Amino acid sequence: MKLMSRSLLVPALALGLAAVAHPAAKLDLDRMTPPPANKPIPIEDFFRPRVLQQPTINPSGTHVAAVASLDKDKTQLLVYDMKTKKSEIVGGSGDREIGSVMWLSDKRVMFNLEARKRYGLGLLGGELGKLKNSYPILQYYGTSVIAIPPKDRTRPLVWNRFDFESGKDIGAAVINTRNFGNRIVNLLESSADMNHVKLVRENRDKHVEEVFPVPEPGFTVHYLADREGRLAYAFNTDGGDPWMLRLEGKQWIRCPIDLELVDVIGAGDQPGQIVVSAANEEDKPRILRFMDAATGEPGEILLEDNEYDFDGWLYRRPSTNEILGIKFERNGPRSVWFDEKYRSLQKMLDDSFPGMVSRIIDSDDAETLFLVATFSDRQPVIYNWVKPGERAAGMFNNSAPWIDPNRMRPVNVIKFKTRDGRRLDAYLTMPAGASKENPPPLIVLPHGGPFVREYWRFDEEAQFFASRGYAVLKPNYRGSTGYGWMFTEEEEWDFLQMHDDVTDAAKTLIASKLVDPDRVAIMGASFGGYLAISGVVNEPELYRCAITNVGVFDWERVVLEEKYDQFDSPEYARLIYKLGDPKKNPEKFDAISPGRRTDRIRVPVFVAGGKQDRVVEFAQSRRLVSALEKNKVPHETHFVREEGHGMAHLDNQVELYGKIEAFLAKHMAPRAAP
Repeated sequence: MKLMSRSLLVPALALGLAAVAHPAAKLDLDRMTPPPANKPIPIEDFFRPRVLQQPTINPSGTHVAAVASLDKDKTQLLVYDMKTKKSEIVGGSGDREIGSVMWLSDKRVMFNLEARKRYGLGLLGGELGKLKNSYPILQYYGTSVIAIPPKDRTRPLVWNRFDFESGKDIGAAVINTRNFGNRIVNLLESSADMNHVKLVRENRDKHVEEVFPVPEPGFTVHYLADREGRLAYAFNTDGGDPWMLRLEGKQWIRCPIDLELVDVIGAGDQPGQIVVSAANEEDKPRILRFMDAATGEPGEILLEDNEYDFDGWLYRRPSTNEILGIKFERNGPRSVWFDEKYRSLQKMLDDSFPGMVSRIIDSDDAETLFLVATFSDRQPVIYNWVKPGERAAGMFNNSAPWIDPNRMRPVNVIKFKTRDGRRLDAYLTMPAGASKENPPPLIVLPHGGPFVREYWRFDEEAQFFASRGYAVLKPNYRGSTGYGWMFTEEEEWDFLQMHDDVTDAAKTLIASKLVDPDRVAIMGASFGGYLAISGVVNEPELYRCAITNVGVFDWERVVLEEKYDQFDSPEYARLIYKLGDPKKNPEKFDAISPGRRTDRIRVPVFVAGGKQDRVVEFAQSRRLVSALEKNKVPHETHFVREEGHGMAHLDNQVELYGKIEAFLAKHMAPRAAP
């Protein structure tokens, strides 16, 4: 069975909340099959949004809801009837699209609406068969869902991050979604008159059932519910120091847990119990275990790994929220099940999909129908339905049918040693035809964050560059998740040592003679963009060129910028807590700010960014370009007015990577023989 054929989906567009605009196509997005094997793969094929995302089954297993991309990079809500094989689709007008979806009951869904791929407009609810009449539940309050109680899914727990009138954090609340009402405020239209504001407020009062006190002092950064979906914990920060609180009645009580040493993964199965990643022995990776939130007393161990800290999430039984297993990343994706039924199902899946990673992602409450995601380093995710009791299965949807896995390149995990003796992972994608006799040019591509990690997966960016003849190296460095046990707190925030780790990874690969040592580029976005410029400043002989996107180049400017918002955001205090005060330690900030040392750059630089960036001040890129001009460094730029922290719109992504491809071709060509 294959759900997502365009012939099935397109006629259903008439059911939308509003007529969906279809601008004149600049890209070939009607094609759902791979291009001919003798033709180049178009840039858009690597970056176009997946046909289907976030599929989820209703409690009785009769319908699947998902976020679907049916036109360009615009997302809509799709609900598919498993029996009739018919779809109902709803979407916003203009630049409004669906961000996520969840089931409130067998026949009701709740979904959020976003604008310009950056701004959340609110939560909406809809009933099967009537999705075009979906109604607003909350709007303009920065609402995010904390939990949906398994025993009463119509009363979800949410966090209203700010009041659209005052801008203040309203806190957590239980909302009652059973009051359907009328579409008193149309989120698909823009309006700012007082009558509109009055209706928004009335709609909030209609749906909000219970409001909890906002934890004080400091800023709330996260809430956590217990297994039953009741508000249980909050995570605050003040002065850069994070702490955890538990809710007792209507009062928040601080927990004796050091969040610098313990990562809280989720609620446990018992009241007052949490699941944490915490140290067990010195110089050993953190373990996953239960812990008493009130006392900090450690409990049963769930997972020990001899190489990596835990980096993953819990899988729960849909009907009860009982913990059934864990899914996590190390050098590759893994699953561990505590339930024998699920262990048997996992083995059956692994046997049925050889060479693929198989992950159970959802099921009905009776656990008779399962959704399973399968993928590899060469195959984007394919969604399958499985009925173990009937020994039946089939493909539900190939999320990227235009990708031919036979034309993609394998991702290899390699180890490299840092100059201080640690062994870290890097992920290498080699182009077709590469060998020691025919070494390809190399792009070193450190990740952003920095506190995330690279892992084995289908990587559209690496595959794009490999298709153009480049080897791609994506190194993890200190600060990347999974390695916290190896480094001190100071080392995890040492940006210069992060740069050294990236350099060590590149030099390790170059020494293998698998790549051309004379044709090496460095590229990155956000913190990776910082590392790219740091690379050509501090290693002027290593790279032929650099590409930076939405990067940071002066950390004192970052601190000063955050200072203006210190009473509305915890970022300033956190930066001072971890990096120090630039006024008291100017030498350190000078050393970690490569934008001040552009006179050392000897190679061309490509600078990109969005002018509406709210994560990194756009002026960082503008000042970098001015410094490059002053020092007569060859450079190119690509700035987009309507984009933020990265290119979210497909046409802008395609234009960006087209310009990067041309930039690399110009500056990475073999040098002329002397």
